[in-house]
Amino acid sequence: MKKTFSKILIANRGEIACRVIRTARRMGVATVAVYSDADAASMHVAMADEAIHIGASPVSESYLVGSRIIEAALATGAEAIHPGYGFLSENPDFVDAVKAAGLIFIGPSAEAIRAMGLKDAAKDLMTKAGVPVVPGYQGANQDATFLANEAERIGYPVLIKARAGGGGKGMRKVDKASEFLDALAAAQREGQASFGDAHVLVEKFITSPRHIEVQVFGDNHGSAVHLFERDCSLQRRHQKVIEEAPAPGMTDAVRHAMTDAAVTAAKAISYSGAGTIEFIVDGSGPLREDGFWFMEMNTRLQVEHPVTEAITGVDLVEWQLLVASGAPLPMAQDALQIDGHAFEARLYAEDPTKGFLPATGKLEHLSFCAKARNDSGVQSGDSISPFYDPMIAKIITHAATREDALDGLLDALGETQVAGTATNAEFLSALAKHDGFAKGHFDTGVIERDLAALTASDPLSEEHIAFGAIAALDLDPSRRDFGFRLWGEAKHQVQFTYEGEQIERQLILCSDGSVIMSGDNTRPLKLSAVKVENAHITARSGATGAIRKAQVRVATRNAEQLVSVLFGGVVRDLLLPDPRSGSLVTSDLSDVVLAPMTGTIVGLDVAVGDRIDEGAKLGVMEAMKMETALVAPRAGTVLEVSCAVGDAVEGGSVLIRLEEQPDA
Repeated sequence: MKKTFSKILIANRGEIACRVIRTARRMGVATVAVYSDADAASMHVAMADEAIHIGASPVSESYLVGSRIIEAALATGAEAIHPGYGFLSENPDFVDAVKAAGLIFIGPSAEAIRAMGLKDAAKDLMTKAGVPVVPGYQGANQDATFLANEAERIGYPVLIKARAGGGGKGMRKVDKASEFLDALAAAQREGQASFGDAHVLVEKFITSPRHIEVQVFGDNHGSAVHLFERDCSLQRRHQKVIEEAPAPGMTDAVRHAMTDAAVTAAKAISYSGAGTIEFIVDGSGPLREDGFWFMEMNTRLQVEHPVTEAITGVDLVEWQLLVASGAPLPMAQDALQIDGHAFEARLYAEDPTKGFLPATGKLEHLSFCAKARNDSGVQSGDSISPFYDPMIAKIITHAATREDALDGLLDALGETQVAGTATNAEFLSALAKHDGFAKGHFDTGVIERDLAALTASDPLSEEHIAFGAIAALDLDPSRRDFGFRLWGEAKHQVQFTYEGEQIERQLILCSDGSVIMSGDNTRPLKLSAVKVENAHITARSGATGAIRKAQVRVATRNAEQLVSVLFGGVVRDLLLPDPRSGSLVTSDLSDVVLAPMTGTIVGLDVAVGDRIDEGAKLGVMEAMKMETALVAPRAGTVLEVSCAVGDAVEGGSVLIRLEEQPDA
C-alpha cells in the first residue's frame, strides 16, 4: 500500500471521526483527535493515537473554531487535516487558513468550494458548462414584486430556496400566486437567521421529484471519475433517512447521461477529492435522459458514502488520503464496476411518535446485527449529548439484489438493540416495509404523505412484559429452586412503568418449568420450555406452542432497573422501580410540564400566578439545533416555575407546576 501522510488530524467527532481513524490505521497513518468538554470520554478520542482538547461543548466554542484546530495540528506534528462532514468541511476560509499554516486540507480547494457554495452562482456555472439545471431565476434582483413575476413566468408550483441554504432551511414550496409573498418573506427570514444571507432563488418545483446524486472523485492531475449514483429520495423535511445504491429503475442510458454530466461539473471547477453532484429527477414515470437537473454540489464526503463503497469495493477515505498527498486516482473509470445493491439507514436518538423530537440519555445497552456494517461513534455506556447531532449509527447492508439487500436491512434493524433512549428504529423498519419503497416506486414526498402510518407504534405486547419480568426477577427454570414452595404455588408480583403508565402482572412458576402470567383485563399467557442463556430467553408460547425468542438487557438507572426487551424486531424499555424509592406510583402528569428532552431553556412566557389556557405556549427549549415549544397540559394557574432562561435541564425534569385542580 502506498504511503501517504505520517500523521493527520481529524477536525470532527463521532461516527465520521471513527470512520476516518479506521482507514488511517489500516494505512499506517497516525491520527490526532480533537474534542470538546462533552466529548472527553468519547469513542473517537479513545481510538485516536493522540487527542487534543479544543474548547467547551457548544460547537461555536470548539469544533467551529478553526484557529484552535490548526494550532492542535501544528502542536502534534500532523501534516494534514481531514474535515469529515459538517462543521468546517465546506468552509473555504478554513481551507485557506489550513494552507497558510503550511498544512494540507484533505478535500477540495477553497476556490472549488466557493464556486459551488452559493446555489445561484453554482447554477450559472453549470449552465455555462452544459450541465442541465432546473428552470428558474437565480439573479441578483431580490425585489419581491419582481420575484413574484418570475414565479409566474416559471409556472407554479415553484420552490423558493435560500442560496446559501442547506438541510431544508430557507426553503418553501409555493403552489399558487396568492401564497408567494408570505412564503418569500419566511424563506428570507430563515435564510438570514440560519446563514446570514437572505438572498433567494426561485425554481420550478418538479412533480414527484426524486433525489439522485452521483459520487465524483478528482485528483490534482486533471483526472476525474464517477463512482455511480445513489438514490436519496427517502427524506423527511429535506433530511435523508434511507439511501441506496444504485438507484432503482436506472437504465444504462440515463446513468451514462447523468454520470457524464456529473464528471463535466467536477472538471468545470478542477475538482480534487471526494464530492457529490446532486440532481433533482422527474420521478413521475420511468427515468429519462432529459428528466434530471443539477441541484447542488456537496464539496465533501457524504454521510451516505458507505453504500457507494459497498457496491464498488472502494474505500473512499483511503482515496481521499491518497489524492490529498499528491497521488493520482487509484483507478480509471473503466475499472470501476457496480457489484450488487446496498442500503444505509440512519439510526437516530429521536422519538418519531413525538414529532421526531431529539432524545438524549445514557445508552444503557447498544448492540448491532453482526451481518451488517454498522458505522457508529458511540457504544454502551456513552451518553447522547444535547450539543450535537443525535445520530447513533449508520446501518449498511449489501447483497447481490435489491430485494436481498432490503431484506438484510430489515433483519439488521430488527436485531439492533438500544436501551436508554428513544430511537427511530421502528420508523426505519416501517419505511423499509413500505409497499412503494419495496417496489422501487417512490419520491421525496412519500414520508410526509404516509407519516401517520409510518410512525404508528404497536402497543406493548404481553410477550414483551413476560420476557422482561423473567429477566428482571432473575427467573431460570434450570435452577433447582425455580418454583419451589413447601405448599401452594410460587407467585411473583411485578410492576413496570411504561411510557408513564403502571403495568402490574402476576407470575406463577410451575413445577414443569413453565411460567403463567396474568393481569387485570388481560388474557393469561403461558410460556413453557423456558430457557435462559445470558441475555437470550426462549420459550414456547400460546396454544400452538410456537417458539418465541427475546433478547433482554437489565441495567440500573438511578433507583430503577431499566429492562430493555427486543422481541419480534421491536425494542421496548420497561422501568422496574426500586420499592424502597417510593416511586411506584406515577404522579399526575396533568399538573406538570416536563422537559421533553435534555437541553437549554431559551424562552419563558409565564410566571407564578399566571392564568393559562390548555395548549398555551409556556416557553421554548433548544437541543441539537432544534427548538421545541413547552405547552400547557390543561388550563389553570401557574404554581411554580423551576427553571430560568439559559438553564440546562435534564429530559423528564419538572419545569413548571400548575395548581392542583379542585375535586369535582
